[in-house]
Amino acid sequence: MIVQLQGLLATIGILDIIDIVVVAYFLYRLFLMLKNTRAATLVKGLLVLVVFTIACRWLNLHVISWLLEKSMTVIMVALPVVFQPELRRALEQIGRGNLFHKSSELDEQELESMLESVALATKAMSKSKVGALMVFERNTGLVERIETGVPIDGIVSSGLIQNIFVKDTPLHDGAIIIRGNRVMAACCLLPLTENRNLSQELGTRHRAAIGMSEQSDAMVLVVSEETGTISIARNGDLMRYLTVNDVKEILRTAIFRPHTSSKDSMPEWLRGLIGGDKK
Repeated sequence: MIVQLQGLLATIGILDIIDIVVVAYFLYRLFLMLKNTRAATLVKGLLVLVVFTIACRWLNLHVISWLLEKSMTVIMVALPVVFQPELRRALEQIGRGNLFHKSSELDEQELESMLESVALATKAMSKSKVGALMVFERNTGLVERIETGVPIDGIVSSGLIQNIFVKDTPLHDGAIIIRGNRVMAACCLLPLTENRNLSQELGTRHRAAIGMSEQSDAMVLVVSEETGTISIARNGDLMRYLTVNDVKEILRTAIFRPHTSSKDSMPEWLRGLIGGDKK
């Protein structure tokens, strides 16, 4: 065994090492790119099918293996169609020379600054009953939604948010999408929820917020134009009648610790808000 290993290592040259490093780097960056899109879920599904196919072949399950192999052939043909948005976006990024651009993460100081700006804007808009819809990107990338709006790419500030949502201005209709501490785009289109059990008093903004939270892990902040009520949609649930302090705590918990799945680390009152069925 050792002799075979030494013989294998003796055949590896400097070009082979460079080849391996380049491929590994490319796959790593590709993983980072897919990680922030819904395509990551599709890739996981494909990997499960591949593993299942190998297991069936090893167990000599001939009929299942044959069906899976034929299915894989169809899937490989369908992949360019399924991943069309991601492939188009990757080619555009190659053309712009930023395929492997890494998005920056917020530190605690930047997060607090962003939350304070959002809180000030939310308080002012709630008091004056200015409707607003703000989407906070988390693990699931929202590039497709950003592309439906008008590019902004500006630092989050209270003045910027309030100016965007001033009634009868060009960008007030639709949502703004916030990534980190930057407003990526305004006037973005969001999917409406298909839940028929919602209260009739909920308007289009609230239904769009719920729909967005159903299709991603984003946090969606809504200010009602009719009542000034502040709400947050998460995982298809709508938390209503929040205060500005509630908003800051909920967003801080969700954005600063996006991978935390347990509610045990949250304050008790916050667990009640998120866990409660507030429609």
